[in-house]
Amino acid sequence: MMWFFKGIKKRIKTEKLNDKYKIKYPSALEGKSDYKCPTDAIEDQKWVKEKCIFCEKCDLKPTYNQDLYNINNNIPGLFKKSFYLYPVDSGTCGACNTEFDTIFSPQYDANRFKIFLSNTPRHADALVIMGVYTEGMEKIIENAYDAMPEPKLLIGMGACSISGGIIGEKIGKKFDIEILGCPPSPYTVINAILRARGDVK
Repeated sequence: MMWFFKGIKKRIKTEKLNDKYKIKYPSALEGKSDYKCPTDAIEDQKWVKEKCIFCEKCDLKPTYNQDLYNINNNIPGLFKKSFYLYPVDSGTCGACNTEFDTIFSPQYDANRFKIFLSNTPRHADALVIMGVYTEGMEKIIENAYDAMPEPKLLIGMGACSISGGIIGEKIGKKFDIEILGCPPSPYTVINAILRARGDVK
């Protein structure tokens, strides 16, 4: 609500997704730590970004760098005209869902980047998996993925979908785009897609 009044007062319609966008957590961490991490996000005192749930218990320091993603496959150029996402909740705590919904709010307005929400996998370009990709969800996710037209992508959002988070190891397909964080910020979600699409260098 505060953003709404701030936006009206300063005539800000949407957040500018640039280097000035800074959030303490989640952001890339630096330094060394002897902390016994419950998700094994610290190996040999070094940070493993894919496993981190940003609990703030270790000695690692935030850098405010929001570029927390891995691009594992190039996205076809045709997605530059429109990119439709279909979210799949595989058992989240709700945090990733909230951040995902936020990218379509007036504050971030993903539609200005030609990123849209699909109501069915049959019209989607990518599945966005949130929560642990468990054995019980594998068939459901496979059915949704098979219903999508080619070319299609699989996006993992949050530590739970990518590494299992605090619950355990994930199973299933390798993601084309891994959006890290617990949960990722809206900036990270949008910027990961723009980077994969080639809109951001």
